[in-house]
Amino acid sequence: MKKIGLIVNPIAGMGGKVGLKGTDGVHILNKAIKLGATPEAPAKALRALEKLLSLREQLLIVTCSSNMGQIQAESLGFRTKVVYNSKDSMTNSNDTKLGAKKIKEEGVDLLLFVGGDGTARDVYESLGNEQLVLGIPAGVKIHSPVYASTPEKAGELALLYINGEKVAIREEEVVDIDEEAFRKDLVRTQLYGYLKVPVDKKFMQNKKAPTPLSEEATQKAIALDIVDNMEENICYIIGPGTTTRAIMQALNLPYTLLGVDVIMNQRLLKKDASERDLLDYVSQYPSKLVLTPTGGQGYLLGRGNQQISSKVVEKIGKDNIIIVSTNSKIIGLRGKPFMVYTGDKKVDQMLKGYYRVKVGYGMEIMYQVEIE
Repeated sequence: MKKIGLIVNPIAGMGGKVGLKGTDGVHILNKAIKLGATPEAPAKALRALEKLLSLREQLLIVTCSSNMGQIQAESLGFRTKVVYNSKDSMTNSNDTKLGAKKIKEEGVDLLLFVGGDGTARDVYESLGNEQLVLGIPAGVKIHSPVYASTPEKAGELALLYINGEKVAIREEEVVDIDEEAFRKDLVRTQLYGYLKVPVDKKFMQNKKAPTPLSEEATQKAIALDIVDNMEENICYIIGPGTTTRAIMQALNLPYTLLGVDVIMNQRLLKKDASERDLLDYVSQYPSKLVLTPTGGQGYLLGRGNQQISSKVVEKIGKDNIIIVSTNSKIIGLRGKPFMVYTGDKKVDQMLKGYYRVKVGYGMEIMYQVEIE
């Protein structure tokens, strides 16, 4: 019987929809819970494990207690061996580190871990690069290329590897950011080390790439185009990013670089809005959503903007989405489409297709949006 490890960080991603940009630290977790955040990582673990159901009788899943993996694996009928018991359903980084170490001691062929960049950092600090691992994305901030692009893709890649298919093995970067600085719209990234992962471009995400300073003029031109064509009494939801930030700067309005802002009639309604805020606005007013893809990854939804949830997008509608991008971002994708992953298959299917993308003042190109 083949053995794989599974460790779930159940609090990963909880800060996303409530606009907290992560859940590192007990005080931030408590704040997220008070704002109505609920765990999402366990459900994403299930989506990955469902891709392994064809091997259910051949697999033993070595995991941690309760929502750290046991519940998800057993709910799908997998045989499990629990080697670490967490004391609290709301776990911390120490639980991840201890759980990972216990799982490695069992001699698993592959360790799947569910979380974000902080979780990857914990796994690295516990195991180094001696254990083959694969990340299942569930966090708010996912810069590290040790993650598959979606939970489903993680399951598919794991299936290939377990079945003995030829899959390349490579050491990839573990990158994390300073969350406190992130909440102040400052991006401070640090390389912590490397994890050994199975790699296939069809399944893995790229490392997030920063926006070059030389693009500032293009961003300003795009922003002026958006501002000059804004309609009265329409609520504009401005997604995170340097290209969209230029819109707020052109209007001389307060903004959050890494959050979501809401404006109407060129006045600020809400800075750094949560999912609940956005649902309130789109229920009251006709709305448009302005998005820019993540550099190097091409995600429009599902990376760092979980506040713009499937419920928000569904209410706004596909025809009211405005995409802005510098040409260099598009060139950097090398022909790959923009991606969306809201977690709702119906909404993701709705978003597929070709869109007009603003790339300068009065300049547009047609570009494809796809789903994983």
